[in-house]
Amino acid sequence: MDRRTVLAGLAVSMVLAVFLSPFASPRPDGLERVAEDKGFLHRGEGEPALAAPVPDYAMPGVGREGLATAAAGALGTLLTFAAAAGVAAIAKRRP
Repeated sequence: MDRRTVLAGLAVSMVLAVFLSPFASPRPDGLERVAEDKGFLHRGEGEPALAAPVPDYAMPGVGREGLATAAAGALGTLLTFAAAAGVAAIAKRRP
């Protein structure tokens, strides 16, 4: 894949992450909903092993909720892209 295609994919991903993430549903996801319905949600609560860097998909320190969610979407997209690029670079070096 050429560099231009990769950057175009990143640009499209960033636009989607920034502009669509504020419209994400605030309702529980499927697993959380089943845990609520079956009565074992409380088992997953408590002190986490690791603190979430962006808790509840909202960037800490950003006052406006929609902007905080968009920033979290952008950061997540960039980190995922960086991880994928790193894996691709390692895989490319192997014979």
